[in-house]
Amino acid sequence: MARGPGPGAGGRAAAGGGRPFPRECCEGLGGLEYGQVDVTAMARLFGYVDVTDSGFIAAVLSIAFNPLFWNVVARWEHKTRALSRVFGSPRAACYCLGAVILMLNCVRSHCFTEAMKSQPKLESLDCHWAYYSGLAILAVGTVFVISSFLALGFTGTFLGDYFGILMEAKVTSFPFSVLDNPMYWGSTAIYLGWSLMHASPAGLLLTAVVAISYTIAMLYEGPFTEEIYRQKQKGVKNK
Repeated sequence: MARGPGPGAGGRAAAGGGRPFPRECCEGLGGLEYGQVDVTAMARLFGYVDVTDSGFIAAVLSIAFNPLFWNVVARWEHKTRALSRVFGSPRAACYCLGAVILMLNCVRSHCFTEAMKSQPKLESLDCHWAYYSGLAILAVGTVFVISSFLALGFTGTFLGDYFGILMEAKVTSFPFSVLDNPMYWGSTAIYLGWSLMHASPAGLLLTAVVAISYTIAMLYEGPFTEEIYRQKQKGVKNK
């Protein structure tokens, strides 16, 4: 979301007598004042991204839908155990939900890529250094995602604790020793790297949507998961 100059910028202008910077200081930018440069840069960026394009909208919707879907379904399962009854066991139900999440993620990645292809590239990113920087970021993100999956296992990755499949102890090995929620941040890094490799401003904007959607998901998942394990510990102490 675009933001205007903050109050701090206005305060500094007032302290300086309310005068704009002399135009001479910006000769390297064609004589533009700083405020004009900001507006011009923003206009150029949005000139590359058509947010009304159907492919872009589909990508945004798929990005937002996925974490909403698995959080709603997992909490419903935790409350009702309906999926466990339908599939005969919590583990079978968890595997089914995991398979659906994987398919939804494939759809999201497809929509993301198609949205990038349908929109113009950013010339300043269409170069070797940006491509290989993106490739490196994508590789790091892939390492985080794969190592997270190996550390958690299938049920640990796909919300098994909501099905009553709880882990014996908190995972502290890599990549959880490096940062919290490495699966989410690794996935975000993959999309960021993919966007840089395609020199796509639309991809960069969609990556921001991915980061926001995951951040919101973490705000809901973290406390709820902690409460599940708190109840587990409380049950063990009462035995």
